[in-house]
Amino acid sequence: MIDTQMSEAELWQKIQLEVNNMADEEPTLRGFLQASVLGHNRLGPALAKLLADKLQSVPLPAELLAGLFESSFADPDVAQQLICDITAIVERDSACSCAACALLYYKGFHALSAWRAAHQLWQNGQKSLAQALQHAISTAFGVDIHPAATIGKGIMFDHATGIVIGETAVIEDCVSILQSVTLGGTGKECGDRHPKVRKGVLIGPGAKILGNIEIGEGSKIIAASVVLQNIPPHSLVAGVPARVIGHVDVESPAELMDQSLNG
Repeated sequence: MIDTQMSEAELWQKIQLEVNNMADEEPTLRGFLQASVLGHNRLGPALAKLLADKLQSVPLPAELLAGLFESSFADPDVAQQLICDITAIVERDSACSCAACALLYYKGFHALSAWRAAHQLWQNGQKSLAQALQHAISTAFGVDIHPAATIGKGIMFDHATGIVIGETAVIEDCVSILQSVTLGGTGKECGDRHPKVRKGVLIGPGAKILGNIEIGEGSKIIAASVVLQNIPPHSLVAGVPARVIGHVDVESPAELMDQSLNG
């Protein structure tokens, strides 16, 4: 388990050790691993290069993207978010064997990290560039997050394919969201129209949460549920339309990743 208080330098040292072991085990990957990790001395520039290579296009060349990402990831708040997001994957995903794997191969982390840069652009008034980056993220990773959304730290997008998060959605710290989840509106209404997901929530695969509603802290949304109304804290929710079917006894279902009907 990674120490959640680990500094960026400590995490980077751990990742480099893991990548050196990968290169020894599979020499055919050494060139890729050298360019992606071993040739860098910090997490931010390495992730910036990795994402730029994956997202480059005619309107967004790799050199431009690398500069945007590196500038964003140099922000202390964003750097801390990246550390917490990697930590969340390693601690919650039983298929993730090391922090280096999360960095190199987990597109949920890639999509979220790139979105953090798009969000900064949006906040800085560079909305056209933010939307171009949103499009690139959606095309490359199958994850569509509006750059105006609000997302905390320690977030895990497990598998990630098909996740959609709307413009006025809010996701607080320590939330786990699985594939094909939608945090959307209910039609063509304007203004504040998307869900507010409080800390510690677990949202199962295929769940649809629609409208300006609140998912209370520490709740668990079972797979394929359609949630259309406010959910009290620490609720177990299932069905179409969804209803509260029980109480969640643990503080943070997001960290346990138990998707069963058990509270």
